[in-house]
Formats: sequence, C-alpha cells, structure tokens
Amino acid sequence: MKKNNRIILLIFLVGILLSRFVDEENTFETTSKIQSGLFFKEANNVMLQDKIKNMVVKRIVMNENLSFNEAGFRLEEQTRKHLIDVMNWKSFDYVPKVEFRIGHTSKEIWLKYYVSEKYIRALEQKTNGDVYKDSCVEFFISLDDNHYYNFEFNCIGTKHVAYGTGRKERINVDPDILEKIRIRSSLGKHPFQERKGQHEWELLIAIPISCFVHSELKTFRKLKATANFYKCGDHTSLPHYLSWNTIHTGQPDFHQPDFFGSLYFE
Repeated sequence: MKKNNRIILLIFLVGILLSRFVDEENTFETTSKIQSGLFFKEANNVMLQDKIKNMVVKRIVMNENLSFNEAGFRLEEQTRKHLIDVMNWKSFDYVPKVEFRIGHTSKEIWLKYYVSEKYIRALEQKTNGDVYKDSCVEFFISLDDNHYYNFEFNCIGTKHVAYGTGRKERINVDPDILEKIRIRSSLGKHPFQERKGQHEWELLIAIPISCFVHSELKTFRKLKATANFYKCGDHTSLPHYLSWNTIHTGQPDFHQPDFFGSLYFE
C-alpha cells in the first residue's frame, strides 16, 4: 500500500512540474529534464521535504534547588519519548531499541536516552575523543541553518562537542567549557571492554546555554532550530547507525544538516 501511495504521489508531483512547462518555449527544456532524470530527481526532492520531522521542545517547569536526579524525574513527567529507529543504510541492519526525551529550562537543554542493545563498549575517557567508536548517542543541532553543533556521548558519559558547517570544518569546544554539562549514566563512569549480551542503559544529560559558545544565545525560549538525534557504535561487534530523521546518502554519515528535522522551543 505504501508503495502504491508513493507512486500516486510521484505521478501527482510530475503533473505539477509538467504544468510549469506547458508553453512551447519550455517544452524542449522539460523533455531534456525528463530524459536526463533531473525531472524525477526534482519530484523526489519535493517528496523528501514532506518527510522532514517536526518537534516541539517543551519548557520544563522545575525549581532551581532540585537535585539532578529530581530534575530528571521532572523531565520524564513533562515530556514524551521519541524513537531513534531509522535504519538509513541496509548494509548496517542491526537496530537496537533507542528512545529519547528532550526538554528545556530556558538556560539548559535536557536530554534522556534509553538504549537496549546486544553489545556495549565504553573505552573512550578523553573529552572530545573518539566516543563514536563506543556505544554512543548523539544530538546535532543548527541554530542558523548553516553551522551546527554536534554533541556526542558514549554510554559512560564521555563527551565530544564541536561546531562548524560540515564534517571536515569542525572546531572542538573547549573541554573546560564542556565540564559544565551534567551527565548521569546508569552504567557508571568507569570504562570497560565490550560486553556481550542484551544490555539496557540510560543517559541523562543537561547542556547549559554557555556551551553554545559560537552563538549569541541568551535563552532557549521561542528558539527555532533544526536537529537530528542518533545512535551508533562504530567499533562494536554490531556496528549500527540509526537516526530520528531519515538521511538519504549512499554511505553512513550523520554530518548531514540538509536532513535535520525542525525543533520549536516553547
């Protein structure tokens, strides 16, 4: 049924695009586009835009005197879970169960990840090290539709944060600034070699506004941004690359802001 709907929608979009070229002056241009395949690529791009996810990031009501654990309970009470379940690349078909919550308190972004997977690994202890090799969750966010921050955390809370316009144009955020990020892992803080078996773990994260050092942010309230949420484990026995919003590339690559979804902060 989904395939038939996709075909019907494609035919509809083709009709819309054809209507733009009905006069004789543009007939040759339209024919050339159809023959080259560009015409259908344009139609497919319109369809992909319809799949971009949207999310409202709720403002969490909490007292500043609450402990970190108590604040985490408030996050759970006032937000709902979202899935990170999109398998973008068929050659990496392992799909662990991954969910997350997100909220904000005007001055902090709160995240909580819930993961169930067959292999867990936590070797990286250095801030801005290769946490992606371990059991890892990630949050990429753009505030200007050009640059973006990548927040990456392995399952014991080691963090990696950078800023730039693409994969190669990254500037690591100063580790001293990143010390302000509060993290609690259900697995503790100590590194370990890969463990086999069905494992479940949770990661609670509070990212202060001061970590957005390349942006002139004073509050998260009413902020409009784009973002994606990920789960990976490059050097585990079952490498995987899951996302919240679909990524359309030939090879695994999370550094794709064109495929970020939309976030609206209350």
